[in-house]
Amino acid sequence: MIDIMATVYSSLLKAAIHTLLVTILIWKETQALTYTKFPEGFQFGVATSAYQIEGAWNIDGKGINIWDVFTHNNEWLIKDHSNGDVACDSYHKYKEDVQLLSNMGVDFYRFSISWSRILPNGLANVVNEDGLNYYRNLIDELLAKGITPYVTIFHWDLPEDLEKLGGWTNEIIIDYFVNYSRIVFQEFGQKVKLFFTINEPAVICIKGYGSYIFPPGANSTGIGSYLCMHNILKAHAKVYHMYDKEFRPQQKGLISIALSSLTLYAKHKNDTIAEDIGFQFLCGWSAHPIYSKTGDYPEIMKKRIGENSRVQGYLKSRLPTFTPEWINYIRGTSDFFALNHYTSSLVESVPKGPDDLWYEDKGFKLSFDPKWPSTPSSWIKLVPEGFRKIINIIKNEYDNPPILITENGVSDNNTLMDYIRIEYISKYLKSMLQAIYEDGCNVFGYTIWSLLDNFEWTNGYTEKFGIVQVDFSSPNRTRTPKMSMECCSWQIRKKGRKKRV
Repeated sequence: MIDIMATVYSSLLKAAIHTLLVTILIWKETQALTYTKFPEGFQFGVATSAYQIEGAWNIDGKGINIWDVFTHNNEWLIKDHSNGDVACDSYHKYKEDVQLLSNMGVDFYRFSISWSRILPNGLANVVNEDGLNYYRNLIDELLAKGITPYVTIFHWDLPEDLEKLGGWTNEIIIDYFVNYSRIVFQEFGQKVKLFFTINEPAVICIKGYGSYIFPPGANSTGIGSYLCMHNILKAHAKVYHMYDKEFRPQQKGLISIALSSLTLYAKHKNDTIAEDIGFQFLCGWSAHPIYSKTGDYPEIMKKRIGENSRVQGYLKSRLPTFTPEWINYIRGTSDFFALNHYTSSLVESVPKGPDDLWYEDKGFKLSFDPKWPSTPSSWIKLVPEGFRKIINIIKNEYDNPPILITENGVSDNNTLMDYIRIEYISKYLKSMLQAIYEDGCNVFGYTIWSLLDNFEWTNGYTEKFGIVQVDFSSPNRTRTPKMSMECCSWQIRKKGRKKRV
């Protein structure tokens, strides 16, 4: 009996010490923000996407999407040879996920809709009621817990039947996307007041149509990627105007498009134009037609791609041309700027001779500063000052639009004691607040990527971005909150909101 009591006492003591250490760490990592007031009405949220968490890839009438096909046919391109067939099984466990969000006290949850779950062949002639019911139930569960649903209409999982027609390189997809979006607004728009048409179009176009490493793996560099963006911008604009005409008067919602951007720092101090050229190619490609006063693609893109095309013998630029009517139609089709940001890079210009080609059309290379702290993801360095800088660039480039940070986060080393994420979020929030208070930037919300450890595309389940750990070896996909979740919950409460029950 004495031995048993001693064991129990030892376990309780260890647990108490552990709790104390966690409390101290949370206080230490967030104390820099303790006395900083967030703007009135500032919103905190968490994000996910359908293919990465839902699973249920072939049940209840869901159609096949390009990630289903790609992961099944090209498993060697996925780091751990995995797929999203089950993923986090959020299709069946959405109530548990919503309860986690409620426990955390978030203001909103940004999730995406699987196009092929509600339109199995991608077209509006066949509508899957089971798919619609899943999202209706998810939205109702969120609202019942006081959490605002933010919906991304398309997050990379294109129906396979549409890809067989050319996907985003075929302009017919513009009207198909409008028809799909109309159903989304009809079914969910009375309860959802904030939509994102498309997530990270540059990633879709560069990786999907400019390489073989993302579906559809078209690898049509320099042609397919530009056609893709051209059609995405047109599709986004048509959805925006359709919502304006058919739904906004009654639903009174807001629409944007989620764009991603690195922050760039010139590798050589005398290379004064590299940063701006880099921004225009990486972010301006999709942002300039929508947010600039003039519309259209950035001039530097038109110039360099046009020059390369002539040297290569093309009769016209490989970068498609917008008519004046399309320029005017696309310009202004967003109610705020939605920004996904994770890290920074060094940029350096690549010189060329008079008859040479611009390097990869853009004429610059990217690299990392060895002084920047590394993270468990090789592509993410911890550069919080870059967050402030990119927010300011958007402010100055596009007349200080309202900005919602739609993704920001870092992976961990598969641990519940995710110190790296606490440090990352704390420092990036501080940098964001400096942009708000010291620089006058108009940021109204912040979103953590991601709620759950999930299928991280070609990295499979090897990268852990969740504030909640998921046991993928368990049929139940057991969820366990990480230390960062409590830290973020604490921060939300400190800004004046009560923790929900």
